[in-house]
Amino acid sequence: MADAGPQALCAREPRVPAERLVAEMVPPPRFDSVRFDTYNPDPAQPSQSEAVTVLSGFAAGLGGAHASGAGRKRWFSKKPAAPSGPRGVYLDGGYGVGKTHLLASLWHATPAEPALKAFGTFVELTNLVGALGFQQTVQTLGGHRLLCIDEFELDDPGDTVLVSSLLSRLVEQGVALAATSNTLPGKLGEGRFAAADFLREIQGLSAHFRPLRIDGQDYRHRGLPEAPAPFSEEQVAKAAYATEGASLDDFPGLLEHLARVHPSRYGALTDGITAVCLTDVGPVPDQSTALRLVVLADRLYDREVPVLASGVPFDQLFSDDMLNGGYRKKYFRAISRLTALARDAKPLVSQ
Repeated sequence: MADAGPQALCAREPRVPAERLVAEMVPPPRFDSVRFDTYNPDPAQPSQSEAVTVLSGFAAGLGGAHASGAGRKRWFSKKPAAPSGPRGVYLDGGYGVGKTHLLASLWHATPAEPALKAFGTFVELTNLVGALGFQQTVQTLGGHRLLCIDEFELDDPGDTVLVSSLLSRLVEQGVALAATSNTLPGKLGEGRFAAADFLREIQGLSAHFRPLRIDGQDYRHRGLPEAPAPFSEEQVAKAAYATEGASLDDFPGLLEHLARVHPSRYGALTDGITAVCLTDVGPVPDQSTALRLVVLADRLYDREVPVLASGVPFDQLFSDDMLNGGYRKKYFRAISRLTALARDAKPLVSQ
């Protein structure tokens, strides 16, 4: 048995200083060791192998002097020269085709010191602007070679304008960009691809992005057995007490707690947690709660924290209306990631 009882996520109220937000703009632990040569293209989807080739060349092209002329004197110009040609790439594909793997591989392959590259989700970038202010964020990221943005949130017009303005300033300073995105509300996920939506929403920035389509099925379930059925409440509690560093929470109570913690702190909420154990998992009651759960699922997946649960299976968390609505791509991603984490948690239960 573990030396102490399990912790409770509901008892945590983390505070995250701005310095941590900047320092954590690197690929998350799950993607710390990924590289282009560890990506496993589906032989039936040639666009996946093509993406590796294109992105490898894009990374190599980011070597040398900063596009704005940083590192050399500019005698006759008072402002940096705008980079010529596309300085960005947009990875266009459905959930589970490995876009984050490829985005993180691009970050790793770019020939620059880690301090000159940034990687974060759209939410993390908006949190950074909120913590530092717009001008300070421009100054902080303006000397970078590359900024990678995972899951660009097209469903929030205000934040989209804010980040598009930020990216315009960064492009002027020679920062290369790479992004993935979700699907706009009301689109019902048709075609599963969002390149046209993305390029339209970022408006003046569209000329700086080359869309790179990646076809395929969700790799997390490709050729794998189905996710384990939920365990009993007794099994979950026993595993929580037997696993050092595990947390144990009642699912409805955790959903209520998430409403009191800003999503920018969900990563810190899981600091030091080795496994998340949940009892009484049931359908999520409303869309606001569902979207908060999506963010938590992303942070748990990034940090490779297994999730052991009793109650309903994870594919029953979201109602049919949610799965057929504008945020369906987020919900299917959450189901996919929670299912993978449930599979990881199965060994925690004594057979």
